[in-house]
Amino acid sequence: MTEFFHTCTTNERKREIEELLNNFAQQTGAWRHCLFFLSNTRNEYVMMYSLTVFENLVNKMWIGVASQDKMEIRSCLPKLLLGQHKSVPYFIRNKLCKVIVDIGRQDWPMFYHDFFTNTLQLIQTPALAQLGLIMLKTTSEELACPREDLSVARKDELRKLLLEQVPTVLGLLTGILETYWDKHSVIASTPPPSPTSGESVELLGSLFQGSQYSKLLCQPMAALDTESQQLCCLVLECLAHLFSWIPLSTSITPTLLASIFHFARFGCDLHTKAKTGSFVSSNSSSNGQGSKVDRARLGLLAMTCVNELVSKNCVPMDFEEYLLRMFQQTFFLLQRLTRENNAHTVKSRLQELDESYLEKFTDFLRLFVSVHLRRIESSPQFPIVEFLALLFKYTFNQPTHEGYFACLDIWSVFLDFLTTKIKSRLADRDSVLNRYKDALVLLLREVLNRIQFRYNQAQLEDLSSAKQTEWQKYLRQSLEVVAKVMELLPSHAFSTLFPVLQENLDVYLGLQQFIVTTGTSRRLNITAENDCRRLHCSLRDLSSLLQAVGRLAEHFIGEVFAARFSDALAVVERLVEVTCYGSQTNLYDLETAVPSVLKPDLADVHAQALAALQAYSHWLAQFYSEVHSQNQSQFINLITSAIDASSPLITAKVPEKLMLSACHLMVSITSTVRPVFLVTLPAVQNIFNLITTENRTRRLTQEAHMLVCRALSNMLLLPWPNLPESEQQWQTRSSNHASLLAALTREYRILRGTVNITPRQPALDGTVIQQTLPVLRDIVDSISGESTKSRQICYQSLQESVQVSLSLFPVFIQQPDVTDEMLAFFLTLFQALRVQMGVAFTGQIIHTFLSMFTREQLAASILQEGSAGCRVVQKFLKILQVVVQEPGQAFKPFLPSILSLCMEQVYPVVAERSSPDVKAEMFELLYQILHQNWRYFFKTSVLTSVQKGAAEDTMENEAQFTAAMQAFGQSFLQPDIHIFKQNLSYLESLNSKHKLYHRKLFRTSMLFHFINVLLQVLLHKSHDLLQEEITLAIYNMASVDFDAFYSAFMPEFLSGCQGVDTSQRTVLARNFKLEQDLPSFTQSVQRLVNDLRYYRLCNSSLPTGTIKL
Repeated sequence: MTEFFHTCTTNERKREIEELLNNFAQQTGAWRHCLFFLSNTRNEYVMMYSLTVFENLVNKMWIGVASQDKMEIRSCLPKLLLGQHKSVPYFIRNKLCKVIVDIGRQDWPMFYHDFFTNTLQLIQTPALAQLGLIMLKTTSEELACPREDLSVARKDELRKLLLEQVPTVLGLLTGILETYWDKHSVIASTPPPSPTSGESVELLGSLFQGSQYSKLLCQPMAALDTESQQLCCLVLECLAHLFSWIPLSTSITPTLLASIFHFARFGCDLHTKAKTGSFVSSNSSSNGQGSKVDRARLGLLAMTCVNELVSKNCVPMDFEEYLLRMFQQTFFLLQRLTRENNAHTVKSRLQELDESYLEKFTDFLRLFVSVHLRRIESSPQFPIVEFLALLFKYTFNQPTHEGYFACLDIWSVFLDFLTTKIKSRLADRDSVLNRYKDALVLLLREVLNRIQFRYNQAQLEDLSSAKQTEWQKYLRQSLEVVAKVMELLPSHAFSTLFPVLQENLDVYLGLQQFIVTTGTSRRLNITAENDCRRLHCSLRDLSSLLQAVGRLAEHFIGEVFAARFSDALAVVERLVEVTCYGSQTNLYDLETAVPSVLKPDLADVHAQALAALQAYSHWLAQFYSEVHSQNQSQFINLITSAIDASSPLITAKVPEKLMLSACHLMVSITSTVRPVFLVTLPAVQNIFNLITTENRTRRLTQEAHMLVCRALSNMLLLPWPNLPESEQQWQTRSSNHASLLAALTREYRILRGTVNITPRQPALDGTVIQQTLPVLRDIVDSISGESTKSRQICYQSLQESVQVSLSLFPVFIQQPDVTDEMLAFFLTLFQALRVQMGVAFTGQIIHTFLSMFTREQLAASILQEGSAGCRVVQKFLKILQVVVQEPGQAFKPFLPSILSLCMEQVYPVVAERSSPDVKAEMFELLYQILHQNWRYFFKTSVLTSVQKGAAEDTMENEAQFTAAMQAFGQSFLQPDIHIFKQNLSYLESLNSKHKLYHRKLFRTSMLFHFINVLLQVLLHKSHDLLQEEITLAIYNMASVDFDAFYSAFMPEFLSGCQGVDTSQRTVLARNFKLEQDLPSFTQSVQRLVNDLRYYRLCNSSLPTGTIKL
């Protein structure tokens, strides 16, 4: 063993040693040698190896061990444990405990009747209590939630046996905790009225009126020595594990709960003074007090126990009162945590605590609010408002950002709870709100302060410098809380936010006076370090507040539009003013004293103002429809100014972030608001000219170019709101759109004449294609959900480009990145404009594609996983999905060739490979073919199937149907879990829509194969995440004909099962109940799978020649 673990040993030699050791372990009677080694060696490697031999023997070969030997092992190992537990290392001791518990798992109570009583005796013997607790914890882990190498019957039996022991065990553990607490608590005959014990009683007086706990919890803390602490830690670990599986019941007594809470205090009172020697128990360590770390651990473990109980959602009636008590006790702790005194602020107190303890405490608060608040909120004994006040203190004094985020989450859950409650009780909405109003007002103010640099620059600078995403997450989470409060208290939230925004806006709008121009350069004349710092904070805050104002836009539209009109108008006017100001003064272009800081700040404020204005586009649209018949001057001014603010930014000279914000604003105005007069504005005319004239130097970035083209196209294609069809001026708009697209595709359309249309020539330059097609695709995409008229005009303008694309396709077939772009374009055309393209032309396109994608071409592309070629095949299959879903007869002629492409060209290439992306698309295509064209395979009308029963299916194209089903079946034998899940859902869907499993062909020749494959998958545990879905599918297949399933399939399945004998088969068959409801059937399937695996495990580890009775 020493040689094996030595650093100089080669891998070759290690393998030899491993083989020797394995062979030794397999020998009958090897355990006797191991018992000798364990009793006589001090070498840790040898001990560990010997215990592994025992573990293997007990868990895999126990059935074959002679009963005399079993008795010997059962008596020797516990003796060994008692004799050596103090002298061996802890991991050896724990391993030995586990082996003894494993024997108990097999033999208790029948052959090992004193297994559990021995453990209980150990716990009651002071010198051996620690060992007893380790045994108890191991027993809880291994017997209550056993892994799967036991039969279901044995698992149920063990759980029942353990549950019978629970009251005794809990009683014992309570006793230990109480004894140690009392023994170490120092209660003088008449304690002086110390300030600490008094304040806690009066603070939460209302929580504890007349409660016996108020006195208990205000006792001074016990001073435990190290040994007692370790023992109490073990008790709490045992309780935490027991609570994870025992149901809530009255065996969890008030005394037990009180004891746990005593220990939970260790987490929040770290300053317990060490007591003088006379009080310390005789076996204490020299310092008379366990270390601070141990004490924090006690608190942590106690909170873990509490959280295990609180996380259970199912609360029996008789346990509700206990819950209330638990919450009272925890709030006593929360109060301790947030207590202020002269020496400490709340924050510095929390900072001193153990981080994990705080995390556990926050977990508790989250569980309380999300699981139990609805139960307790209305209880008169529970002062919810005081609780929120404590939670408030706890939240805003968190020492870490993570802690603060976790607390914000709790507030979000609470706000959701409140919103739901108000919606369900509209009648007393005001009384509910009034109860919480103060808390919400405070929360809103504090969250807003927290995102402002002027109040906590240091922390926020840390966040921003760490990662932009961290700061964004912080801001986003804070703004979500603000938005939720806004929903509950709209006018109040607005009146809190708007003045703060105004204040920072005034600073920004006042910068103009500090701009100094010399020659061509413009400088911001603010240089003093302090002024620059204040300006930086103000600009950062303005950005955040603009985001907040944008986030609240949704609360001004819909039914409340009229009621909150003046507030919203004030906001939008300010936003328009700020964006115009920013664009006129070009603040982003100034030279500043600290360019690395102030320049991005100025650009960011400008971009955020545009984004906030964009958020109000739905409000503007509603404003437009409300005023369209009255005086529109106010509306026209807002829109005109917004366009004037954004158009000067659409040039290559502007920082990209700012330019994109301007483009997005344009897109929203053209798609959401759609004002009639937009096209006539001079600023818009300028952008038309910028985009349509060929000037390479002023080229925008690809993304900006795309957005601007989308905005211009929207302006001409989207119907104007509030106007009848006759006033839409389609004629003019159509010719304008045609000339816009003619300009955009000029270079692209020339390509047709310049490239030689002989395929397979050397690589051509596809740059123009890759620049033009994404823009066209985007234009088509943005009108895909619009009226027929818009789509007609769009197609007319595109017609020539589409034909060019089709003729260029064969030329570029060898260049996957170009083909990828072309197919993406065609896919969008098929999705949005197939009606406009007409059947003949669509047919021509499909025909071209089918002829171009030869089998070699497909194979070559698919084999390069993740490449452009692979993406080309995916898009091609997606196009075919659109085609086969088209209703009507137009595209039916293509079905045979699409099916053959799928089954004879693509499927053979992907069948044996993983190629997940192509596979997913291919199976979706197969599913769509079957689902949308069911009559292609089954001619039967609904009427005849009703009259004749389902026996007479008239089948056509049977071979293709069978091939498709085989492909589905094959996919269930492969490891890819996503494809498995997708295909299983396709089969289930075909069954629910077309009764797939009931069809004669499926029933007679496929049904049992599918059930068999799915059961084998469950047995192999290869797709365990999908257990429920697989079992449901088996049920749906079996329910086609339960009689046949029970009388024909099950016997055949069991007789074909390897690794089990006849008597075991009989037991398996007997345990599969002949039930026809889903829950019972599911249970039977799970039991069958579990027990079959268990029998195989037992049988495989029997020594050869064993005679089984």
